[in-house]
Amino acid sequence: MKITVLGTGLMGGPMARRMAQSHDVTVWNRTAEKAEALADVCTVAATPQQAVAGAQVVVLMLMDGAAVRAVLTEALFAAVGQGGLIINMGSIEPEVDRAMADHAGRHGLSYLDAPVSGGVAGAQAGTLAILVGGAQADFDHAAPVFAPVGRATLLGTAGAGQVAKLANQLIVATTIGAVAEAFRLAQSGGCDPAALRQALMGGFADSRILDLHGARMVEGNFTPGGRSVAQLKDLDNAMALAKGAGLSLPLSETVTAGFRDFVEVHKGGEKDHAAYYEWLALKKT
Repeated sequence: MKITVLGTGLMGGPMARRMAQSHDVTVWNRTAEKAEALADVCTVAATPQQAVAGAQVVVLMLMDGAAVRAVLTEALFAAVGQGGLIINMGSIEPEVDRAMADHAGRHGLSYLDAPVSGGVAGAQAGTLAILVGGAQADFDHAAPVFAPVGRATLLGTAGAGQVAKLANQLIVATTIGAVAEAFRLAQSGGCDPAALRQALMGGFADSRILDLHGARMVEGNFTPGGRSVAQLKDLDNAMALAKGAGLSLPLSETVTAGFRDFVEVHKGGEKDHAAYYEWLALKKT
């Protein structure tokens, strides 16, 4: 299958590399060096329009809704061949993907929103959870695209994948916050957080967050697998969705405020979201 990947950053790069093991993949990235890093297995294009020419499937892995709107221009829609499939695997506002799906349909193209969860480690290992919104036939058609990068689940019509990702991000962010606060509390009472993490594994408090992000907290390793600025973007989108639905989500509102302070006041946006643990120490001073 001929696939184009637009956006080859922290997540898009390893995803494109895995797709290239079984497909003909062309890549483009706004920062050209990130696309050039894939030149050993992919064709590198100079522009998005060049990248999508002749593609059967176009995968987007861009930062936000504004970036998606900037790339999915009339010229790009026209450059994709009739009957092509566009899959947005980045995390953006559900309403943007719904609008893009309508726009794609007017050009004779199919569209899926399919954001992923699992971070850089999951992208490298091909174990991502892929949360998909769209038509069943398009989901079935996309199976060979999804297979190299993870496990896909169809959750509803256009936009449903993005809504599911926002739900996922609320769970991730609040659990990161809970683990971070538990470790800080333990440390203040003379308990070793590293030993606590090991002791809790297998009990009711166990989770992948405790395992993976807890290890980052203990080690002080906040090289981004998932950037805090991206976590805040998703939380803001979730809060906007909740407001539109008339929902009050107190835990989510609190953790969103925490990430906002960490990103905007303490300049932690480029650190891993496990650095919420670091923010708790900064917040005390």
